[in-house]
Amino acid sequence: MNKNILIFGGAGYIGSHTLRHLRDNGYSAVVADNLAYGHRESIPVDVPFEKADLMDTGALSGLLKKYRLDAIVHFAAYAYVGESVQKPEKYYHNNVVGTLNLLDAMLASGVKDIVFSSTCATYGEPHYTPIDEKHHQNPINPYGQSKFMVEKIFADYANAHGLRWIALRYFNAAGAGWGIGESHTPETHLIPLVLRSIMGGDKLNVFGTDYDTPDGTCIRDYIHVEDLANAHRLALEKLGGFTGAINLGTGVGTSVKEVIAVAEKVSGKKCPVIYAPRRAGDPARLFAANGKAMDVLGWKPKHGIDKIVSDAWAWENNKRF
Repeated sequence: MNKNILIFGGAGYIGSHTLRHLRDNGYSAVVADNLAYGHRESIPVDVPFEKADLMDTGALSGLLKKYRLDAIVHFAAYAYVGESVQKPEKYYHNNVVGTLNLLDAMLASGVKDIVFSSTCATYGEPHYTPIDEKHHQNPINPYGQSKFMVEKIFADYANAHGLRWIALRYFNAAGAGWGIGESHTPETHLIPLVLRSIMGGDKLNVFGTDYDTPDGTCIRDYIHVEDLANAHRLALEKLGGFTGAINLGTGVGTSVKEVIAVAEKVSGKKCPVIYAPRRAGDPARLFAANGKAMDVLGWKPKHGIDKIVSDAWAWENNKRF
């Protein structure tokens, strides 16, 4: 094996898990991150680390010349939906222009292979569920739009320059592994918010209880971060044999109330809740069709919601950063 992979954004939540998984499976890795949201503490001391920003073209060129790289896994994006609406320029500069800078550095250094962290937000409002890769893409916020643009750019670079790429469209990443977990500022993901409410934090706001779902709350597809990490390795191994986008989800939806119930069972404590009106733009159901991931990558998620929540609970009680 001994492939050398640059993990850009490798100090972040999914990137740091993918780093561990790749190393456990015979890969060498270099991590680059600007540490705007990532954590230096999440990178093992024996992993080469470069503090680098996608907007610094000189640093990118130097980075790709310094290391003999076989491929890049690109996680380095801003990912707060609400902020993207308020500050679209921040998202288009980093997520789109930054990726163009990375691609140009790749062209100059002869690196042809990239696995990209994309999102189900490229689909926009769902017309049907489960959502497959043929679903119409019409993002409803600048974050989703920026990821959609990058996928289009990859396709054009593939046609013009022979870029070999796979975009992995995540649904809801969750859970913890290898002694690392979710540590976002601010935290917007449901599972850590539920667990922190249980641990004595603010009451949990549940937005909407009158959706057309069995219990009236929104349904989402939660996928264990270890399963996501595995999918990135499989995508690296498939580059050249497949080009395009692939959904990553369990294919099973879990409602907000169901997540709370699992968290209460795992913790043995009640979650204090405030029921609030719906938020604009929250679909009732959002979960993946994952047949393409199974067929193309040979990938199948191993962990369900109970394992996701129990691993996240262990992290919340022992986190280091």
